[in-house]
Amino acid sequence: MYFITICTHDRLPLFGEVIDGKMMRNETGMMAEKCWCAIPDHFPWAMLDVFIVMPNHVHGIITIGANVVGTNVGAKNLLPLQLKSKHGTSRTIGSIIRGFKIGVTKWFRSNTDVHAVWQRNYYEHIIRNDEAYLKIAEYIQTNPQRWEEDIYHI
Repeated sequence: MYFITICTHDRLPLFGEVIDGKMMRNETGMMAEKCWCAIPDHFPWAMLDVFIVMPNHVHGIITIGANVVGTNVGAKNLLPLQLKSKHGTSRTIGSIIRGFKIGVTKWFRSNTDVHAVWQRNYYEHIIRNDEAYLKIAEYIQTNPQRWEEDIYHI
């Protein structure tokens, strides 16, 4: 399981705003969420867990090696996938994030005047036990309530 954070270029608030502790996604934020939810369609060995699209970043938990399509809170029932990668894509967290970023960027470039969507790279942290998972899942879910103190808030 990986805890992922992906930030927008210059941490610009491209995806909406936080109002009264709730994330209010705009059209681009809804598209980023749609692309995130589509990850298992392109990477069937990846399972999504809790995530949030914030004004200038995305937090999420992704499990690699799951034979599950769609979002599943709590990754207890993982079955290893023995199939080859779809379309020859690499079975790494990097390939998943690259695909997500490409999908969102293509949409932005086709539908807005924004061309630099993401900062280079991303942050990842391997989740090693249930205690860490619970702490990170809570952090993701409560991110909007702590937005004013968030390190990504500008």
